[in-house]
Amino acid sequence: MRCSNATSPVDQGAAPEVCGPPTPGVAMAMADVQVPRLGTALPLLSPRAFTVHDTPLLHGVASEAQWMADTAATGRAQVHLWSAPASLVVPRSYERLARWAAACSTSAAAGWPVQVRSSGGGVVPQGPGVLNLSLTWPSTSAIPKDTDAVYQTLCHRLAVAFAQCGVLVVPQGVNGSFCDGRFNLAFEGRKLVGTAQSWRRIGHAPIVLAHAVILVDCDAQELTARANAFEAASGSDRRYRADALTSLAKAWRAAHPGAQVPSDLSSQWVGALAYALTQVI
Repeated sequence: MRCSNATSPVDQGAAPEVCGPPTPGVAMAMADVQVPRLGTALPLLSPRAFTVHDTPLLHGVASEAQWMADTAATGRAQVHLWSAPASLVVPRSYERLARWAAACSTSAAAGWPVQVRSSGGGVVPQGPGVLNLSLTWPSTSAIPKDTDAVYQTLCHRLAVAFAQCGVLVVPQGVNGSFCDGRFNLAFEGRKLVGTAQSWRRIGHAPIVLAHAVILVDCDAQELTARANAFEAASGSDRRYRADALTSLAKAWRAAHPGAQVPSDLSSQWVGALAYALTQVI
C-alpha cells in the first residue's frame, strides 16, 4: 500500500512549542537500563525516512507488510506514524482458539473488525487516540537476534520524546494491560506504550519491523471493554483492566498540574519523536 494518503516527511526545522529538542542531562535519565546508541540496534535514520499518515489506515497489518517489502526492494529504512479505525489486531496464535471464527464475526458486527498480525503478544485495540509507529530496516539475518537491544533502544528513543513533554516513562510490564510485555513504557505504573518486533526474509532480503502502539488520547474503558469482549467470545480466559492504562494526554496533565493540554500535543510529540530517532543522544 503506497502512501497516497500521507503528509510530507516530518519537518525538523523548528523546535515544537511543548515538546522540544532534548535538554542536556534529561534524555539519558529516562531509561533505567544501559542502552546502545542509535545505529547499533536500530538503523541511522534520515528525516526523509519519516511519513506521517493523515487519515486512518483501514488495513494496517497489510500496510506494514508492504513497507517491509518496500524496504527489501530499496534497502532503505522507513518510519511510518499512523492510526487506524476502530478494530482489533491479534497474533496468529489466536486462530487456534475454540470460538475464533465466531468471535471475529461478532466483533466485526459490533464495528470492531479483526486483523491478524505476524508478531506475537495478545489482542491490541485500535481506534481514535491510538497512534502506531512502524519502523522497518534491512538486517543481516532473518533469525531474530539481539531483540532485547532493539527493544531497549526503541524504548529509550520513545522515552526521550516523552521527556521533552515533561512525561517521564520507564520500560516495565504492567499487569492487567492488554498485550502486556517487559518492554511496555509506563507512566506512574500505567501502560502508555506497547512494543513488538517481527523478523522475516522477503525474497533474499532479511527485514526487521519494530512496532509501537502509543496511547495518545484514547478511551481506555472502551478499548479494554472491546478487548475483553473478544477474549470472552473466543473462549480465552484472558481479561484486562482499564485502570492499567494511561495516555499521553493524561500523563501530560499529571506532569503539568493546572495547565490545559495543548490541542496539538500529538503532533508536537511526533516532532519530538522524529528528532529523537534521528539524533545520537
